[in-house]
Amino acid sequence: MSRRSAPLHDSDYAALADFRAALRGFTAFSETKAAEVGLTPRQHQALLAIRGKAPGQATIGYVAERLILKPHSASELVDRLDAMGLIIRQTAAGDRRKTILVLTNQANALLAALSASHREEIRRLKPLLLDLLNRFG
Repeated sequence: MSRRSAPLHDSDYAALADFRAALRGFTAFSETKAAEVGLTPRQHQALLAIRGKAPGQATIGYVAERLILKPHSASELVDRLDAMGLIIRQTAAGDRRKTILVLTNQANALLAALSASHREEIRRLKPLLLDLLNRFG
């Protein structure tokens, strides 16, 4: 069943354009910060996804899901992170077919610095983002 939405007005298009611009600005900020520490945006996102998952729970499938990647693309990304010394693959204790991804100390240090700067940028953007979201009712 599709629900018919209200017609869009000029103000709706302006709000959508402003919201997309704010998101793109944050994305550009994030990409720049990742590059400054030698990571691609996807590598940064993968490290954050692994760190954000409960210990012993991050898998290649989880990385694929969180980054909206095909499993083979996530596997290649994880291979690169492994080659960079940023992750360790461990066999799951209860299921030897399952591989768990764990961040190395180097990855944790990179991610801590990146996440601190991202948190500050989000705090800086919060009033703007709240205003933009409020424009949608």
